[in-house]
Amino acid sequence: MADEETKPVPAAEDAIVQAGPTSQWLTENGFEHESLAPDKNGVEIIKVGAEFLLPIATALYAYGFNYLQFQGGIDLGPGQDLVSVYHLVKVDDNVDKPEEVRVKVFLPRENPRVPSVYWIWKTADWQERESYDMYGIIYEGHPNLKRILMPEDWVGWPLRKDYVSPDFYELQDAY
Repeated sequence: MADEETKPVPAAEDAIVQAGPTSQWLTENGFEHESLAPDKNGVEIIKVGAEFLLPIATALYAYGFNYLQFQGGIDLGPGQDLVSVYHLVKVDDNVDKPEEVRVKVFLPRENPRVPSVYWIWKTADWQERESYDMYGIIYEGHPNLKRILMPEDWVGWPLRKDYVSPDFYELQDAY
C-alpha cells in the first residue's frame, strides 16, 4: 500500500488523450490530425497542420459543422507559435446541446500562413481579417485581407506578446 502512494503522477503533457467522436470520424476517413485534451466545458479540440486545414474543414462542413461560431488568434508567447483557432458548431434540430469542436492550427511566428476558410464559412471574412490585423497571421486565399481595426500604415501586430507599443502615434483626422 505504501508503494501505491509513492508512484509518480504523470505530467499533464504525458497523459493520453481520449479521441472524441469528431476525431474518431476524421481518423476513420483518413484525415491527419491530433486530438488535444478537451476544454473545461468538454468541447473536443483537434490540432491540424496548416496544409491539412482546407480538406479537414471541408470534411467537417460536410459532416454537419455548418456554423463557424468563432475564429481567432492566440500568441503562445515570445519565440513561440501563433495559433489560428476555429470553433465549429453543428446547427440542427438539437438546439439544447449542439455538437461543437475546436480546430487549432499552430503556425511559426516568422511566417504564419494558413489557408482561408472564407470559402467554406463566409463568417470567417472579418474574423480572419482581425486575426491578420492583430497577430499578423496571413490567410491565403482570403478575398480582402487587409487591416480592419488598425490604420493601414500601422507597423506591427498589436496583440503579439512581443509587440512594443510606439511611444507616439498621431491620430489623424480625429475630429
